[in-house]
Amino acid sequence: MSIVAPNQPVFYYDLGSPGCYLAAEAIMTALPVVPEWEPVLGVGLAPGRAQEADRRQIEAQAAELGLQPLRWPNQWPPDTERAMLAATYAKRIGRAVAFSLAAFRQAFAGGRDLGDENTILIAGAACEMHPTALNKGIDLSSTRTALAQADRRALTAGVTALPAIQVAGRVFAGASAIPDAAAALERVRIA
Repeated sequence: MSIVAPNQPVFYYDLGSPGCYLAAEAIMTALPVVPEWEPVLGVGLAPGRAQEADRRQIEAQAAELGLQPLRWPNQWPPDTERAMLAATYAKRIGRAVAFSLAAFRQAFAGGRDLGDENTILIAGAACEMHPTALNKGIDLSSTRTALAQADRRALTAGVTALPAIQVAGRVFAGASAIPDAAAALERVRIA
């Protein structure tokens, strides 16, 4: 079970979502409080997987953030279950942010398939996770259970689309999640 400090936002994300990638790149500087990063498998949610028409908009948003041009993986949409298990294991050992950013960047800056074990291992290596330990961590039944529990917590909190940020019991989702969450955090701070 995840324990979150009062007024600490929770950032729900799926590594296969380009919208979550954009949010991940901006969230640490855009919010006045460091969020808890909660990997969730976008099953049952709208993970914001880009369709052809959305790609131009996502690419424009990446440029606005000053990110390098997006390189879309050949395998689209990606099968992110194993990558999300890796993110869940990374969270359990205190490396959720580092691993998730590395995985996002492999997928959307490097154009690599998150369903490919090597992509996951490269992301793990970027944050000093040994490949053998990472593979064993992914395969643990407790890791699979932790991901399922995170999915249930997200749905119970009211998350219906990703990216999503929960602040003081309210959920903000989609492209406006960060500014909406920042405003909510400011209201909570003033109250």
